[in-house]
Amino acid sequence: MKATKTLGHSVKAAVLTTAVSMAIAATPSFAKDMTISVWAGGSNQSDSYRADAIEMAADILEREAAIRGEELNIKVEKKLFNDGWENFKQAVTLAAESKTAPNIIVTSHADIAPWSQSGLIRPISDYIDQDAWPVNQIYGNLLEIASYNGQLWGLPQDAESRPFFFWKPHLKAIGYSDEQIEGLPEKVKSGEYTLYNVLDDAKKMQDKGLVTAGKGFSPRVSNGPDYWQFYQSFGGQMKDKESGKLIFDKQAMGDMYQFFVEAAKMGVTSKTHLGGDWNQWYSEVANGKAGTWHGGTWHYNRYTGKEGLDDFFGNIQFTLIPAGNKKGRANTITHPLVYLVSNTGTDDDAAIAAELIAIASEPRLNSLHAIKSAHLGIGKEQANVGLYSGDQWASEATERLLVHANAMPNHTEFGQYWQIMFKGLEASWTGQKTVAEAVANVEAELKTTLGDNILIK
Repeated sequence: MKATKTLGHSVKAAVLTTAVSMAIAATPSFAKDMTISVWAGGSNQSDSYRADAIEMAADILEREAAIRGEELNIKVEKKLFNDGWENFKQAVTLAAESKTAPNIIVTSHADIAPWSQSGLIRPISDYIDQDAWPVNQIYGNLLEIASYNGQLWGLPQDAESRPFFFWKPHLKAIGYSDEQIEGLPEKVKSGEYTLYNVLDDAKKMQDKGLVTAGKGFSPRVSNGPDYWQFYQSFGGQMKDKESGKLIFDKQAMGDMYQFFVEAAKMGVTSKTHLGGDWNQWYSEVANGKAGTWHGGTWHYNRYTGKEGLDDFFGNIQFTLIPAGNKKGRANTITHPLVYLVSNTGTDDDAAIAAELIAIASEPRLNSLHAIKSAHLGIGKEQANVGLYSGDQWASEATERLLVHANAMPNHTEFGQYWQIMFKGLEASWTGQKTVAEAVANVEAELKTTLGDNILIK
């Protein structure tokens, strides 16, 4: 789905592009000097191409200008932030208040709704042609995720997915043949293999002594988008397309909470699992000390790197998150980062920033980031880039997961909904409240906090 593109947006983009071109081409000796800053949240050196690709795009734009007889000098100031998302978002908002925000922001798509409402960012659709290369080859579901209120606000910087994982040797030890293991992704996709089959298999692994008690099923140890997948597995929807309101499906949420309660009752995960140590968790799942778990596609780098897993494909099977019941479906959530154009500077600055983002979104440049950081590509044409197509993990994960991925909705109130949902999950999982009590408390808090912004089903 494409965000709505009005004639006015196209005209504005054309006018701005022409204005910039004329400004740098007034005379052959005239030099247009610009500084474009880019800040990338949640990024370390493995994610350096989030900023480096903008610098590479600037070099391309300068060379194109030179061929036209123009002189364009773009200095790119880069900064990677890896000290927590809250610190990054606070840094961006404080900089915006002092009118020193970076021209380009790399952040979660969930920031689009509140930041567009506050005027911190500009819609990128004002500055680019969505029907032109390379935007026209970006996956439609990712462009939809980068849109809000009918406008395209940014371009996806990367993609990922959050699959379910199985330790293959343990599956074999409880009776699975090689053919059955290879066929598991299709059985999950069709709904034949469900989350409750996961719990049964996890219990078998523990009963045979393949993993210790509480390690048959090892969910992520902290809050994250992943848990919305389990809500969808039981038929839950997050947003009503017609009204734009958020949805709280009491039955689906209760079924999701009950699933984790049952997992704890069976002893395949612990009541105190949440809040565990991430380093310990990574070590366990990457070395066969856990039987089944869920995580992110980017975990591949951690498993095969720091955790020393030499044969990923020989030891691990991965699938969509299984359905929980017949009301639900197998699914996966992607939580892509996006390139956004801030309100800093002039329209000319924004036009250049948007053009740099578009160039950085070309298949070859985006593939550098995808493969270095174990993320997934953003466009169909990356299948034709040797670096990407030649990587088994990127190719298989894209085909098996990304085409089925959806995302948490861009909505100004979703962050509050998210925290309230997880509080209910934690209360029921740990046994502080019954599932019925947890759901009732979530409903009451949502009505008080979100009011008419949420539909209760």
